[in-house]
Amino acid sequence: MTPRTLTCLVDEVEDLTPDVFRVQLEGRPEAVAHAPGQYLELKLDDETWVPFSIANAHGGDGVIELHIQHWPERENSARMRDLVQVARRLTLRLPGGDCVLDPDSERPLLLIAAGTGFSQMKAIAEAALAANPERQIDLWWAARERRQLYLERLPREWAEAHPGFCFHPVTELSPEEPWSGERVVGHRGRIDQALAAALDDVSGQDVYLSGSPGMVYACVDVLASLGLSPSRTFSDVFAYAPRDPLIPVTGSLIKEARG
Repeated sequence: MTPRTLTCLVDEVEDLTPDVFRVQLEGRPEAVAHAPGQYLELKLDDETWVPFSIANAHGGDGVIELHIQHWPERENSARMRDLVQVARRLTLRLPGGDCVLDPDSERPLLLIAAGTGFSQMKAIAEAALAANPERQIDLWWAARERRQLYLERLPREWAEAHPGFCFHPVTELSPEEPWSGERVVGHRGRIDQALAAALDDVSGQDVYLSGSPGMVYACVDVLASLGLSPSRTFSDVFAYAPRDPLIPVTGSLIKEARG
């Protein structure tokens, strides 16, 4: 899709946690069309456009959902918070990004996110479940502590409603209460360490990752030794923070591990 610039109505701003808020925008359905996993850029001023993953699959209703992390100490973040609270309309540029759900693939999905990277995985999961409610999907969502999993109820609902869906919350700090729920499997530690401890073979899966470059590549390095297919691995990080090789060969990982 060719990126386009448009103005959308601010329909709702909702605090999900003290650090994350959700913005719902409305525009012409044909103008806000996008593939699941794409992002938009929001105009802060004439010189500044800030990218955000679109947190919902395109439903033909003109609705756009964003999950925005608020960093009070960062000037642009504070300005963005003030803007969405007072503006009735916002200027957007969309869509962008090639990390999108493959509509022709029926392979199991491995979705890996940290923080508000969940927003991109949410759009992908919504589209995948709408197309095939029985599809095998494993969603791994990492945060430092449980309260930062700002929409925990949503993947829990997917896990309850869809027998092929499993939710893997990962926190560095132990939750006050043990994880429970239908097809909910909790993990403690860093996301890459949790993946290494829990998974055996990912060769048959389409893998999508969303987070910081450090987090994404740490996970890629773990999964590379578990049969990760380069052609079936997707992340926006590969475009804005590429490395060479993008995905290391298994042999080099084994050699490094042995020292």
